[in-house]
Amino acid sequence: MSDKSSRRQWLRSGGLSAAGFLGAQQAESQPARDALQDTIPHDTQRITLCGEWLFRLDADNQGQAQAFSETNQPSPGWRSVTVPHTWQVEPENTEHYAPAWYTRTFDVPAYWRNSCVRLEFEAVFHSAWVWVNGNEIGSHVGKGYTAFTFDISSFIRYGQTNRITVRVDNAFNDAMLPRGRSSDWAHDGGLYRPVALLVTPKAYVEHVAIDAVPDLAAGSANLNVAVTLCNTDSQSVTASLLCRVVEERTGQAVLEWTQPNPVALPAMEAVTLKIPPVTLSGAKLWHIDHPFLYRLEMELRTASHAPHRFAETFGVRSFEIRDGAFYLNGERIRPMGVERMAGSNPCYGMAEPEAWLHHDHQDMVELNGIFTRVHWPQDRRTLDFCDRHGILIQTEVPTWGPKTFAGMTGEPTPEILNNGLEQLREMIARDRNHPSIYAWGMCNEIGGQHPAAYRFAERLYQEAATLDPRRLRTYASHSLKETPGNDVSRLMDFVSWNEYYESWTPGTPDDLRRNLQEIIAAFPGKPIVVSEYGYCACTADRPEGDARRIQVLHEHNSVFRDFPEVAGLIFFCYNDYRTQVGDRGLGALKQRVHGVVDVIGGRKPSFAALRAESSPVEQLTLKGTPARLRATIRTRATLPAWKLDGYRLQWTAYGYGDFPAEQSTVDIPSLSPGAVFETSFKCETREPVRIVVEVLRPTGDSTYTAEWRP
Repeated sequence: MSDKSSRRQWLRSGGLSAAGFLGAQQAESQPARDALQDTIPHDTQRITLCGEWLFRLDADNQGQAQAFSETNQPSPGWRSVTVPHTWQVEPENTEHYAPAWYTRTFDVPAYWRNSCVRLEFEAVFHSAWVWVNGNEIGSHVGKGYTAFTFDISSFIRYGQTNRITVRVDNAFNDAMLPRGRSSDWAHDGGLYRPVALLVTPKAYVEHVAIDAVPDLAAGSANLNVAVTLCNTDSQSVTASLLCRVVEERTGQAVLEWTQPNPVALPAMEAVTLKIPPVTLSGAKLWHIDHPFLYRLEMELRTASHAPHRFAETFGVRSFEIRDGAFYLNGERIRPMGVERMAGSNPCYGMAEPEAWLHHDHQDMVELNGIFTRVHWPQDRRTLDFCDRHGILIQTEVPTWGPKTFAGMTGEPTPEILNNGLEQLREMIARDRNHPSIYAWGMCNEIGGQHPAAYRFAERLYQEAATLDPRRLRTYASHSLKETPGNDVSRLMDFVSWNEYYESWTPGTPDDLRRNLQEIIAAFPGKPIVVSEYGYCACTADRPEGDARRIQVLHEHNSVFRDFPEVAGLIFFCYNDYRTQVGDRGLGALKQRVHGVVDVIGGRKPSFAALRAESSPVEQLTLKGTPARLRATIRTRATLPAWKLDGYRLQWTAYGYGDFPAEQSTVDIPSLSPGAVFETSFKCETREPVRIVVEVLRPTGDSTYTAEWRP
């Protein structure tokens, strides 16, 4: 066998990616590379287009008239920026709510002519019109938080340099969501999430929808998979589909099968195929403390094209309502967490780098924030973090505030309803496989007893039930103070209540208790999630005071813990947040002061208070001496509470000079809510200055800390 044949055989077995092999074979002729491209399996090649672009504002909206999209060499007035990018954090451009333009070049190898080349934007706020080599290829209008893709194969000049130009508009718009100036967050315009080229064979797997339903009694899972296959060739093809499931942590294949019947793919069409259900034996469950993930790998084979390999991560878990409570994998949980408002660091705005996304979400892990919601569809990297760190998250259509339905009577306007439905469909299509997503949110604080708002929420609820019937659906209400039974909350799977007594709403903890009792009476048998509560210094009569934030947290939690109907709590919020209606700060620092950290991540005293309140460990006491130190752990009987499995106690002794001198761990047995566990240990370090004792989750993250000092 020749050396080249050996390399190709190794390639087919997965030894090296097609892109890596071809890049190493520069000495081969173009026909040889083209032939090889048609025989080796392809993963989707994701070529980033992040980095340097040219950019200019278009305050007078003259860019199209001046043919910005057609120029091969941009004229003076353009400047270099780094994508992801938003102009709203630039001091001179914070109030630019109008069009702007981006352009860049990219090189296309000649051998791509045998491929399908797509251009993917993970999100553009809020409207985008896209040109390739001066040809308008499409638009994505009024949907600023969802991903979109264009097939640009027929517009590319193969073996040459190509140009992409994008017109972006973030002007306030009454025909989309968020409607006009209704919303309370930053309207940062730009290419603010990653951009990439996706290169595949002409017949490829575009998307899969995975329902992994555990059979808790049998210890298995039923996998129901729907796959969308695309054929961009001018000739129809017949395809076969090979599938396997791999443990992401180990890479071990645990299930393999082949789609039994060949699939006919008509020319230039997409086909959605429901694969016959298969059973995954010995399924390992995704859980907040054990976020176990699988990867579904598929290979599409045809006689006329290179095989295409596609992979999607998923988890096996159930999240359901029983007897008015939440159950995760058959066990009752009463979670607590905190909401984060993205785009709040004035250095980045909505164009957040991955390092900052991880910074904030690692803070949330430290805060024991395993239960959260957000006001709009999130960055893919955020959802991946939640999948891998056991954070339950609800994502939402960006329908915010009662002004959304101002001027409407019995029905929402067709423009608003259709825009909401489109954003819901795009959100669910992209994000439904994330095990961290426990519910879809329809809207937030819309005035749910208003007829048009009611009808809007009802229609989106129905659509979400059709698109993803196994996931819960809700909306966050602030209209439950009077006649709560008339609110559209009655149609939802669970009640979500934004509660702001002692802040936005006048009243006392006693008023909170009375109102909560009324809500429980109005919705018997429905779980209640307090989807927002906290303290905002957002008016002149409420000066900022973090001590007041801590007081509200403690007082309101003491009320919620008296009611078993309260299934979960989400404190608002993690961070002070940038917003176009902010009452504090100037320019890119226009904000609401509402969080336990400031906009650049500085922690307030309320950070520690929220961490303690959000832990399933209520108390950790230390008694004795280093020679025999006794630790007693008490878990919470009420919010937040769940069965603790696989937890450990870790202690670290610090010697003179405060250096870590000794460390050890003790396994903690399974603890139900309200349980007590006692253990003791001996420290060998002579005269330690302190001993830090932590309760560690199975993920390795600390959930509670205590300290012994002499």
